[in-house]
Amino acid sequence: MSKLAGKTAIITGAARGIGAAAARLFAAEGANLMLADLLAEPLKALAAEIGPQAATCITDVTDEASVRNLVEQAMARFGQVDVALLNAGIEGALAHPTEYDTATFDKVIAVNVRGVFLGLKYVMKAMEANGGSIVITSSTAGIRGVPGMSAYIASKHAAIGLMRSAAMDGAPNKIRVNTVNPSPIDTAMMASLENMHGVAGRNDRPLAKATPLGRYGEPEEVARMMLFLASEDSSFCTGGVYMVDGGVSGGRR
Repeated sequence: MSKLAGKTAIITGAARGIGAAAARLFAAEGANLMLADLLAEPLKALAAEIGPQAATCITDVTDEASVRNLVEQAMARFGQVDVALLNAGIEGALAHPTEYDTATFDKVIAVNVRGVFLGLKYVMKAMEANGGSIVITSSTAGIRGVPGMSAYIASKHAAIGLMRSAAMDGAPNKIRVNTVNPSPIDTAMMASLENMHGVAGRNDRPLAKATPLGRYGEPEEVARMMLFLASEDSSFCTGGVYMVDGGVSGGRR
């Protein structure tokens, strides 16, 4: 039987990368989908690719009314919310704290922290009656430091803190909450980070070689962990930090 048959999943940051990979996998496993992003055209194309089980909602995860509308739209369309993948995120800039632009810092925190908080606020309310599973995208940056990325590091640590608190608050209503923590994944965000580090376009991909497995992960590899946490295969898992990192959290090569 399909792992998400009869379930409805909200996915933020769904237009590309990990979010899009999760959308395709969740759809293949029988889920109805409410796909959310600010990138209207790729979001529309993804929904068309998936078919009638996918709906879209242009959503600014930093705006409370927008997030509330997303959950209301999911409830109106499908009648329930069983799974939420709070995946929207941005990388910010690469700079020493003394040189980091304050407006950029605020934007990273708004998307990566406030966006998760607002998702939890409205999704947990929708799940109170029947329970559900919430999966938050953190990062290996949520458990360690990286030079020059103070906003991103702070935001991904905060995402884990929000998850741990929400897991305790949600448990009485059978709402499970976990994070998935990828290492560098071969997405547009990784291309942006390569550009920041001045290694974009290099065939040797030095940032990939810093991973013990010697490569970037693929979005589909992260999506498979998300599917595990979204499904009843993980029915006794809540409050957990799940690494999908090619060995990065165990040490460097």
